[in-house]
Amino acid sequence: MIPYTNNGEQLHFKVHVVPGSSRSEIAGSHNDSLRVRVAARPIEGAANEELILILAKAFKVSKGSVRIVSGARGRAKQVSIEGDPERLIELLVAKADNGRQ
Repeated sequence: MIPYTNNGEQLHFKVHVVPGSSRSEIAGSHNDSLRVRVAARPIEGAANEELILILAKAFKVSKGSVRIVSGARGRAKQVSIEGDPERLIELLVAKADNGRQ
């Protein structure tokens, strides 16, 4: 189970990003974080942009609903996703348990 906070319409949780992977995917959990592999390299924000796209697709929200709150320059990040909290929590638990999309 990945720890999260729910602020009404926003869900906050930690993400561990693995840039430069062979493919982009959600890969389960890692140290109380959602582990996300991204094919993009961490150059000029490319990995962060890809992370936002992966999370938006996985949580079925627009990419404008996904925000990196902290950790933009590192692998460990805090993200925020706007949407229906119950549905987002359900998806977070499923992604953490199942890993691949």
